Amino acid sequence: MLNVFTLSNGRLVQAEINQLSDLEQLLPIWVDMESPTREEKRWVKQHYGLSIPEDATGEDIEESARFYEEDNGELHIRSDFLIDGEEESRSVRVAFILNQRNTELKSCGVLFSIREEDIPVFRLLRMRARRVPGLIDEAKDVLLSLFDADVEYSADALEGIYDDLKKVSAQVLEGSVTDTYAQQVLADIAWQENLNGRVRRNMLDTRRAVSFMMRSKMLDAEQFEDARQILRDIESLDSHTQFLFDKINFLMDALVGFLNINQNKIIKIFSVASVALLPPTLIASVYGMNFRVMPELQWEYGYIYVILLMIASAVGPMIYFRKRGWLK
Repeated sequence: MLNVFTLSNGRLVQAEINQLSDLEQLLPIWVDMESPTREEKRWVKQHYGLSIPEDATGEDIEESARFYEEDNGELHIRSDFLIDGEEESRSVRVAFILNQRNTELKSCGVLFSIREEDIPVFRLLRMRARRVPGLIDEAKDVLLSLFDADVEYSADALEGIYDDLKKVSAQVLEGSVTDTYAQQVLADIAWQENLNGRVRRNMLDTRRAVSFMMRSKMLDAEQFEDARQILRDIESLDSHTQFLFDKINFLMDALVGFLNINQNKIIKIFSVASVALLPPTLIASVYGMNFRVMPELQWEYGYIYVILLMIASAVGPMIYFRKRGWLK
């Protein structure tokens, strides 16, 4: 899919591209390619003189090759954007290409983005840029706004993690934690920990991309201040992710503690039962001996006497344990 955006009255306007001739009638500031076909890549190369690498969004690209500037003035940035889904959370890599110097090409001043799937941050920016005039003035504003929206999206994800952990914390601290419930809660906490880690990694990647833009001296004074504000927001999110990591570890330790308590209760019951059965076992062993002289064997009620003695020797310790509170 090839999405081309132009500016009209300070707002982003999206144009439909069905053939190469449609590109020739537009002066865009942003060309967004979502899972582009070979034909769409050919259109971009033929009209704008821009070659799109096959591995533009590959995950195996070396870190040192993700942020660089070509000799022809093309700026290349490969950055990750967060997708917080109900079934899974993941990061999607997006490749950005911006030609700032080569005015002979039609690609000058146009931001090109290449991605393999739809990303919530891109939808958010398009919606805002259509509603808020003056939000976007040029291609670099689009790039900065995408990173700013990504930080905001990550902040929303962190707020969702905190809300979920608050509910779990209230239930865990009640103290009535069963093994089945603990298993469910542990799975939920593991999910939140994974999402929190992805947010932190995503923020690290965004910080590197924004810092690269600042070092490349491509930003004017206002854009530079916007970039600094993005970095300040990322720094505040870093401290929040650390807080969430600490909260997650606390809940994990609390759950493991409750599980140990439950296991200790079971072991205590078995231990008490074993001790309570020792006297009857001793009595049965004594009367199982093959002695010729054992008066109780000649009694008419000897058998009943021994059975009652064994029962009493078992019940007696149980009553004693209960009075001491060892069975609670």
